[in-house]
Amino acid sequence: MSTTAPNGDPRPAVRRKAGPIDLAKLRTRPLAERNSLTRAEDILIDPDASPPPLPALAVGAVGECAARIRSARARGAAIMLIYGAHLLRNGAAAIVGRLIERGWLTHVATNGAGAIHDWEYAWLGRSTESVRENVAAGCFGTWDETSRNIHLALMAGALDGLGFGQSVGRFIAEDGTALPEVNTLANAIADDPAHPLTAARADLLRAMREQRIPGGTARIEHRWRHASILAQAWSLGIPATVHPGIGYDIITCHPVFNGAVIGRAGDLDFRLFAGSVDRLDGGVALSVGSAIMGPQVFEKSLSCANNLRLQHGRPIVSDHAIYVVDLQDGGGWDWSQGEPPKTSAAYYLRFCKSYVRMGGAMHYVQCDNAAFAHHLLRALESA
Repeated sequence: MSTTAPNGDPRPAVRRKAGPIDLAKLRTRPLAERNSLTRAEDILIDPDASPPPLPALAVGAVGECAARIRSARARGAAIMLIYGAHLLRNGAAAIVGRLIERGWLTHVATNGAGAIHDWEYAWLGRSTESVRENVAAGCFGTWDETSRNIHLALMAGALDGLGFGQSVGRFIAEDGTALPEVNTLANAIADDPAHPLTAARADLLRAMREQRIPGGTARIEHRWRHASILAQAWSLGIPATVHPGIGYDIITCHPVFNGAVIGRAGDLDFRLFAGSVDRLDGGVALSVGSAIMGPQVFEKSLSCANNLRLQHGRPIVSDHAIYVVDLQDGGGWDWSQGEPPKTSAAYYLRFCKSYVRMGGAMHYVQCDNAAFAHHLLRALESA
């Protein structure tokens, strides 16, 4: 059956097939021109200040959580903080830094947005934008320095065997990075194409050529590095991992975007995260304001850790406590009773349902994420 073209031609109309857009043609703007909605100096919470009050039910949970963390530290078990970007945006960087410094955390993990806000606060002292307004204007996320420098950090870090979190943390803490010369990279690829770093070298070589990035020291001053959780983790020597999604984050909106670079960094961080999960016997996992990334990455990493243990005749990870903190009401379900039936709306709260399936004891705490972290620090320091 034939169709008639719009101009009346009886021949079948030719339909254009959808194809990929050309990100190389995106027009970017300096980050300083963006109307950023939050400033580091306005949001940062002083760890020594008095924390705001908590709901009555949350007070007891904080005390129990602090006791479990003390026990975990005494036995050398992992204590993991898995957080969403809002914990950083709510000003908890110095609180988390104090928890790391005092040895109350052995691993921090966030999503791609958490790393982006982390870098923007550290470099510009400002972050966040109006999604509604800027998507309509075609400028949401199209800020030059954010994507350029995060990619630069990841590409340089890959040459040193670093994943996403440690690459960005080092980049902030050390005010930039050292880059090989273009000819050095090209020669290394040609001389040993089967080298494990060839793909990483090729991605950096391409970016340096296309973006006209010179070799040598790339100095990027971060005047607000104290607002960065990733930089504090790097400086204090604990693993920091970032778990991105391709297309999830604004660093996609730039000609320098390279999914292979993001994937390579996220690959290593998943393995590093799973390594900490393997040390979680008698430990504590805090999932604070991470409704999707935290539970999704945790369940896969726990499965991998258990798989390897069982192959060697070892018992699966056990006796761990999981504290899930969010503002939502938990679906009206008592999560201490286990998983709700599928007929309950609470069954579809991924950030609770996934964790309650992960063995150990899962506790849901409904409260503000920064207030929880602040009270937890106070409880730990008062012991």
